[in-house]
Amino acid sequence: MDLLKPTSANSCPLTPLTFLDRAATVYGDCTSIVYNHTTYTWSQTHRRCLQVASSLAGIGIRRGHVVSVLAFNIPAMYELQFAVPMAGAVLNNLNTRLDARTIAIILRHGESKLLFVDSHLQALAMEAVSRFPPEIPRPVVVLIRDNVGSQATNDVEFFYEDLVEKGDENFQWIRPENEWDPITLNYTSGTTSSPKGVVHSHRATFIVAVDSLIDWPVLKKPVFLWTLPMFHSNGWSFTWGMAAVGGTNICLHKFTADDVFSAVNRHHVTHMCGAPVVLNMIANSPNAKPLENPVHFLTGGAPPPAAVVLRTESLGFIVSHGYGMTEVGGVVVSCAWKEKWNRLPVTERASLKARQGVRTLGLTEVNVLDSESGLGVKRDGLTQGEIVLKGGCLMLGYLKDPRATAMCMREDGWLYTGDVGVIHPDGYLEIKDRSKDVIITGGENVSSVEVESVLYCNPAVNEAAVVALPDKFWGETPCAFVSLLGDKDGSGNVKASSDEILKFCRERLPHYMVPKTVVFMAELPKTATGKIKKFTLREMAKNMTPSMGNSRM
Repeated sequence: MDLLKPTSANSCPLTPLTFLDRAATVYGDCTSIVYNHTTYTWSQTHRRCLQVASSLAGIGIRRGHVVSVLAFNIPAMYELQFAVPMAGAVLNNLNTRLDARTIAIILRHGESKLLFVDSHLQALAMEAVSRFPPEIPRPVVVLIRDNVGSQATNDVEFFYEDLVEKGDENFQWIRPENEWDPITLNYTSGTTSSPKGVVHSHRATFIVAVDSLIDWPVLKKPVFLWTLPMFHSNGWSFTWGMAAVGGTNICLHKFTADDVFSAVNRHHVTHMCGAPVVLNMIANSPNAKPLENPVHFLTGGAPPPAAVVLRTESLGFIVSHGYGMTEVGGVVVSCAWKEKWNRLPVTERASLKARQGVRTLGLTEVNVLDSESGLGVKRDGLTQGEIVLKGGCLMLGYLKDPRATAMCMREDGWLYTGDVGVIHPDGYLEIKDRSKDVIITGGENVSSVEVESVLYCNPAVNEAAVVALPDKFWGETPCAFVSLLGDKDGSGNVKASSDEILKFCRERLPHYMVPKTVVFMAELPKTATGKIKKFTLREMAKNMTPSMGNSRM
């Protein structure tokens, strides 16, 4: 057969922005966004995004410029996931839980031209911008007025709704010249002093968005409750994915467990996402009641303890577990459920759901490699190695950091995740730990995740994290930081002592895995993305004396 070459007709760049055009045609009269008393249809959302993109072009935003957004899950935040790249710019969602210093570092590193700011975060943004040296150009500030009391300042040059009203609804949005053109710049969660800027292409985000819809799966016109921050890897790609399926986005500025249950019942929610900490919050809510209709809950990040999965599902949530990271833009490994598993006891089903599973359709390959040989580990569920990935949804690299890019995306064709895992005989992958979180005690490797899973089975435990405590004899030993259910509401209704916690662990773990120390805290420290700050706990453990163990902090 003669070699045929691609043409302009069959090599159009892939981009998730086309989802919005289609949504306006197919689902134009259907509800796209609900926020308090505000409701939009898909045709209105499409028009508003075009108008904002038009205004951005009008004030000088050009192809490749970085535009930052600091906002909660409000309608403008959702619209900007489309409007910014429709102007040809690169979207930079900022974590709302960062401090002003870190935000300033990110804005400077990304050379942001424009900063959209939720009025609730105006003071934080202004402090960040004020940290710019005089010789460094500051980003132009656009205020999103989300409350009546928000005030303009000299640092605010535009208001969001003005950009909407003055923009051209017939604007021809700027398509990528190449599907490898960047569409987003997302910074890692900031657990180190220097968060890295992850650059994703139009192609990668298109693949992961479609892939996530297929894998979960998400049917046409779902009702999606935004408990996952949209700044977190662009809402795991579901910001664009909801347009693809004509879903309804239920936006919450901030929420409690009660808010979640209320929104689920009021809006007939079908799907939601969140870190295990959200699952834990729902499962431990004193006002939790069984749902009127089942809700699909996709969780990711640290493996959810089986006990938490069990409690959440008893309320009517259908929990699925996926694995991803900022560098892959969404879920790329998930626990694809087998029909035969439904016949297993509930505790076994919960344990299976805590596994990460198999690659999604959009990922080319996943493996667990031995650190010495570089070969795949035995599929025995025991032999550990580093999880590696390859596929079209992977990042282009780290902005201005070729060294870190080369360390992560190596010449052997794999992206090295830094996560330690095993592969079970059935081919399903399970994360055991971050490589830096493995505890080596007396020559034995202890998975902090496994110990934490046991701690979460204790009915008195609200949160748990296990880190290494330096030990002169053993090298290091497991140290458990725990918050109890009675502590969080200030009632002091503590239902377990350190001795009881240790006894509970001894009955369920090999002796070398049992924590030697238990530290009670009212609440465990969290990163800006809601993950428990193990690096902070490690530093606390290093500074502990033997008398500080089994104590309250």
